[in-house]
Order: sequence, then C-alpha cells, then structure tokens
Amino acid sequence: MAAADNEALAQAVTTMLVALGEDPTREGLAETPSRVAELLGELYAGVGVDPRSVLEQARLVASGEDERGDLVALRDIAFHSLCEHHLLPFDGLASVVYAPGERIVGLGTLSTLVDTVARRPQLQERVGEMVVGALVDSGVATGALVKISATHGCVRYRGPKQNLTTVTVAARGTLATGPARHEALMMVGHDESS
Repeated sequence: MAAADNEALAQAVTTMLVALGEDPTREGLAETPSRVAELLGELYAGVGVDPRSVLEQARLVASGEDERGDLVALRDIAFHSLCEHHLLPFDGLASVVYAPGERIVGLGTLSTLVDTVARRPQLQERVGEMVVGALVDSGVATGALVKISATHGCVRYRGPKQNLTTVTVAARGTLATGPARHEALMMVGHDESS
C-alpha cells in the first residue's frame, strides 16, 4: 500500500468534527485528528496489498514430500477489520486449514495473511474467500478452508443492536467438497449438520 496521507486524513477528521457540531481546537480534541489519521493508516494497511505477496515473500519451510502431512491447520487467529458499509469495526477469529502443495509456509505466515486481508474496508465473507484464494492461487495449497466467527459493530450499534456472532466458511480446491471438506471442518470445530 502507498503510505496513507496523514495530513489529508487529519483534515477529514477535523471536517467531520466540525460537521458534528464539535470544536476540534478544544483541549480534549486538539490532537484527535492526527491520532485518528495514524490509527486509520494502521487499520487500512492492507489496502492495495495482494494477499499472495504475503505467501510469495514468506520463507518456505523445508520439507520432503512425506513430511508435509495431509492437512495443516491453525485455529483461532484473532483479527480486526472495518465493515465496508459503515466503517464500523468487526472482530473475530479465523481458523485456516490447507492441503499443502509442493511447499509449506510457517504458521506465522497464515496469521500475517489473515491480518493483511482484514486490514482494508472489508466483508467477513470476503476475508475467507481472499485467504483461501491466496493459498490456492499461490500454489502453497491444493485446497484451503477458512472458518470465520466475528461480531460486527454495524449489528451491535445500529439495526438490531445485538452482540451476535456471524460464522462463515470459505473453501477452494481439494477442500471445497467431499470427505476432505468434512475433515477440514472437523479440524476447525465446525459441524455443517448442526
């Protein structure tokens, strides 16, 4: 991503505060525009970043064909994102399962992949689709499945005003159907029959 324009972001926050009837020069708010600009730069750090680049830049884990296992799973990767409809936060846990291709990546790379995908205006469903797409399209995986459980600010603060959990599953390649899908879902603690 190109560096965020902190000056333009700070000006936009100042304009918003004025539009809300606030005085952005008062003591408690004087530094708020620059703090919010810095925060937005962090929250949107994934804008313009191709998720596959995370996998391409990762150090591959040396492994022989008989050392990769059938499936690799990492459960409960915490992430934070902003809903693209209201720019309110949604927070959750992503569990990633993949069937290794000819190479494997470190488990920390899976966390980085989820974080990179989440740091942009986003939908929960798209987070999962982008993660499985990056794993399969990069050749790291022959199949991938991601289960995401998240709570959304747009549901908590407007509309139904409830703290509900939304669960989504995305899958591609060899883990999209059949017994392999079932096994992957069991690894992430998800039972499709319930």
